[in-house]
Amino acid sequence: MMSAEKTPIPAGSNFIRGIIDRDLAENKFATKKWAGSPGGASHQATGQVDTAKIRTRFPPEPNGYLHIGHAKSICLNFGLARDYDGICHLRFDDTNPEKESQEYVDSITEMVHWLGFGWENGKESNLYFASDYFEFMYQSAEALIMDGHAYVDEQTADEMRINRGTLTEAGKDSPYRNRTVEENLKLFREMRDGKQADGSMVLRAKIDMASPNINMRDPAIYRVRRAHHHNTGDTWRIYPMYTFAHPIEDALEQITHSICTLEFEDQRPFYDWLLERLAEAGLLAHPLPHQYEFARLNLTYVVLSKRKLIQLVEEKHVSGWDDPRLPTLAGARRRGYTPEGFRLFADRIGVSKADSWIEYTILEDCMRETLNDSAERRIAVLEPIKLVIDNYEDGKSEDCFAPNHPLKPELGKRTIQLTKELWIEREDFMEVPSKGFFRLVPDGMVRLRYGYVVKCTGFEKDAAGNVTVVHCEYLPDTKSGTAGADAIKVKGNIHWVSTSHAYTCEIRMYDRLFKEAHPGEGDRDFLDDINPNSAHTITAQLELALKDAKPSDTFQFERHGYFVADRKDSVAGKPVFNRTVTLRDAWQK
Repeated sequence: MMSAEKTPIPAGSNFIRGIIDRDLAENKFATKKWAGSPGGASHQATGQVDTAKIRTRFPPEPNGYLHIGHAKSICLNFGLARDYDGICHLRFDDTNPEKESQEYVDSITEMVHWLGFGWENGKESNLYFASDYFEFMYQSAEALIMDGHAYVDEQTADEMRINRGTLTEAGKDSPYRNRTVEENLKLFREMRDGKQADGSMVLRAKIDMASPNINMRDPAIYRVRRAHHHNTGDTWRIYPMYTFAHPIEDALEQITHSICTLEFEDQRPFYDWLLERLAEAGLLAHPLPHQYEFARLNLTYVVLSKRKLIQLVEEKHVSGWDDPRLPTLAGARRRGYTPEGFRLFADRIGVSKADSWIEYTILEDCMRETLNDSAERRIAVLEPIKLVIDNYEDGKSEDCFAPNHPLKPELGKRTIQLTKELWIEREDFMEVPSKGFFRLVPDGMVRLRYGYVVKCTGFEKDAAGNVTVVHCEYLPDTKSGTAGADAIKVKGNIHWVSTSHAYTCEIRMYDRLFKEAHPGEGDRDFLDDINPNSAHTITAQLELALKDAKPSDTFQFERHGYFVADRKDSVAGKPVFNRTVTLRDAWQK
């Protein structure tokens, strides 16, 4: 699969592009080899000079569904590889077996493809699993032990935490820190063979317990854990820690630029330390990968915390992981958000080292912008009342012509039927008009969009005083597209559908899930900030052509916004529509 269309590189448009420009200018990777698959120094030495100018990676842990924040990282990593004639790997960091599953693997691959990116390079698929490297990681751990850089520690978790020290106080050496190489190897192999109990011991890197960076105070790199793994089954009884596994994965895959979010900045010294030690042991070759950090996405009106998203789903505040109000990519796709909109959003917000809040309106504007270009237009009456043209012939049906897209005449026009009785929007008639109201009023005239000018002659109400029927007469020589269309000037223009040529449809009116820009800010429970009006269902009258909409077909309903046929609940001949986004921001204060 090809990645999203390549665009000209905006030189130095962010600090990461500046780094890549510099590295390429200095021929930093000119001798880097690639043997066609991941591997250590001896394996890569058998390959040719890598044709990929850079290699990046998107490394999700398969323990949940991707969300909008991941979309930024996907667009960044795959976009950089695309723009610099490189390759981006999709790698699953599956080193935590108790929380990972094939369901999440499948969902993640589907979403990356949906966003428009792929990991294939000719016949070579750059889809990898960290668990495929478990044997190399184990060999690396033994190499560290043999070189005096790792030891087995039997302290309890509480003892290790206490002896680790604080930001202002140095840590204390473990009483097991000076074990011999032979003893450490024996115990580590017992851990591997299942002869030691879960939690009884860990393998730690031997660095500096007095380091000002707590992450360098002999971090744990392996733990005993009897757990079934989705990829390796019951082969392993020990599993590497993420901070140990991640740099090794990057090195085996010959990643040039390992791009992480800022919370990993303090881990970079260990990342570099580990790779240098393994290079000294002959397991890895230079140039080694380098880690770069950027600010993660902070978006108003949403929560991106995995814990909070799980709570929303498990406590049924939403209908599931693909609820169109959730910031998951599965939910966004179902709501009608587009891959093009996400790619535009990623470009627009850019990449920075500084944390900041991005207004949700920016994401919505990106969706409007892309949908305005791609979505064909259709007519929908969301809150219908009947309009009767009293002087129109009973049983007559007349063709009117509406453009499928006003900016794309090549898409042609479609035919809609005009009859004696029509559905119009309730808000398009006002018995006592307010100032500036230019639609239908008693004795007033408006144009039926694509049809005739009509004059209101009366109306009917129900027992509660609500208008139920509006009566009018049409002016026969004023039809749109004819010579007499401009004979009478009117200020109002309303849309309509014929009552006998309409599709009665369920429409789900979605809005933002949270009513506050920062859910749970301060001491508030974030659940208290759920917007009670984030979803409601209406029955609307739609242009008959919409009855044939297929799941995920998107349209602009004129005057109302953008809507998508629900990919889950729509069936042939009976689509259900979700509101994607309104035509303009309704949250401006």
